[in-house]
Amino acid sequence: MSNLFGLSHLTNSIFNSLSTPMTTDYLNLGVGERRECLILIDGMGQDALDMYADQFTIFSQLKTQSKLIANFPSTTATSLSTLGTGVLPGVHGMLGYTVRVPRSDNRLLNALKWDERVDPIMWQKVPTLFERAVAAGVAVTHVAAKRYQATGFTQAALRGANYVGANSTDEMATAVAAALKPAPAFVYTYLNTLDVAGHNDGVGSDKWLTALQQVADLIERIISTVPVGTRVWITSDHGMVNSTQQSILGEDNQLLDNVTLIGGEPRARHIYLKDGSQSETILQWREFYKEQVQVFSKVDAVAANLFGDVVSEDAMDRMGDLIAIPNNDLILIDPERIRQESGMVGHHGGLTDLEINIPLLTSK
Repeated sequence: MSNLFGLSHLTNSIFNSLSTPMTTDYLNLGVGERRECLILIDGMGQDALDMYADQFTIFSQLKTQSKLIANFPSTTATSLSTLGTGVLPGVHGMLGYTVRVPRSDNRLLNALKWDERVDPIMWQKVPTLFERAVAAGVAVTHVAAKRYQATGFTQAALRGANYVGANSTDEMATAVAAALKPAPAFVYTYLNTLDVAGHNDGVGSDKWLTALQQVADLIERIISTVPVGTRVWITSDHGMVNSTQQSILGEDNQLLDNVTLIGGEPRARHIYLKDGSQSETILQWREFYKEQVQVFSKVDAVAANLFGDVVSEDAMDRMGDLIAIPNNDLILIDPERIRQESGMVGHHGGLTDLEINIPLLTSK
């Protein structure tokens, strides 16, 4: 995946157009008119858009700037951290939905819900592109639901922007337009209703299509109200698969014999093991799942550049001893979370095209 462009390349390119030091225009976006808006639609994969976008007029009016990929794991916490910092997961260390806190009492950090015992700025130490752009004189604004403003995740991955809480499509569009009045200016805005619908009812469901209509309305409203000359970019953090197969870890199998903690999520598992059991357990998992699941040791994951070609000491400490990535649409269920995980139709985190292929659309 390292030869393909992703979210780190996108934000580097956008901030390069705003003269932010030490950034690179990987995507050849060039210099606009000093106003840039990035709309991120959670869960809007390229394949789903290819299948359903023709039902919504606004998508026919947008241009495809590029095809991007979501770096592993293809999940919100990791992708938004990559977007915010402009570096890959091995550097920023946000390696999944849940990972073990090193030197803790074997507890998990849920990146989206956070844990008050963990300092978000110490956990994710890389200065964000938002912080760097503000230091260079760019007016940087983050427009999203009010509930995200004070979260540990926002502080870790997206700190530095002026946060404007907005809960409705109208509020969001109004806030975006207002924040773009000065120049140079950058606005990042985020909507998660499509992802929620996909998890609950699946991609292509009535609920999902209703959410895509809301997405279309937001995009149309923003494009029609931003100052003249603003470049509007639309992308996503991941796509989604509708799962029809599941495997409950430890149920009718011995896969948890040497496991001390289950992290990650059903399409991208970080598995933490008893000391000295790594080789045996990795072989056991590979023999059990065969071609259904890619099973990596920590050493294998680093060698394969799974989290990028640089892996920090912090990232190594947080990474599972075993990383399991299902193929096809299989999900790996934590036996403590059977109801929550098996109750979801849509899932993401893995390496299938449905999960990693994301769009980059533009209004220009």
